[in-house]
Amino acid sequence: MISVTELRAGRTFEDEGEPFLVLKYEHVKLGRGTANIKVKVRNLRTGAIIEKTFISGARVQEISTIKRKLRYLYQEGRNFYFIDPKTFEQFEIPEESISDQVAYLSEEVEVEILFWNGKPLSLELPPKMEFTVVETGPGVRGDSATNIYKSATLNNGLKIKVPLFINEGDKILVDTRSGEYVERVRS
Repeated sequence: MISVTELRAGRTFEDEGEPFLVLKYEHVKLGRGTANIKVKVRNLRTGAIIEKTFISGARVQEISTIKRKLRYLYQEGRNFYFIDPKTFEQFEIPEESISDQVAYLSEEVEVEILFWNGKPLSLELPPKMEFTVVETGPGVRGDSATNIYKSATLNNGLKIKVPLFINEGDKILVDTRSGEYVERVRS
């Protein structure tokens, strides 16, 4: 058991039989009362992001998780399949657990999968991934005193905003945490 004051970002714990990953930690002290600990967490089984509040003296059960590098293979129905490149063992993850990250998956991409009790729970994408722009409008010259963006569709179907100088066929880096353009990849 660990104190809730130790629940920092990246820590995993179990509450009411569900595994959680801490995304954000906040210590709140109002007036003369006891302090509260507010944490924004992701339910590792369902993928839902919720806020939980604990009194400062509360304790939760810490869980031990393991991260393994796996390679994405394919999707069948609502399940996604990954393979361990060393042991060739295959794992299945339901779409509910990784729904916000599905758009970034492409064949052969390597991701880190979080395991708890031998079961895959969630995946962690690389912070930046390379994609090709398949459709975008022409860059229109105009007021260049501010950053001007235009819509673009990537080879994975994702629609994002890119600077005016990006053209169809360009390879770009996208931040997988925010879904935003980072930079153009030089060939």
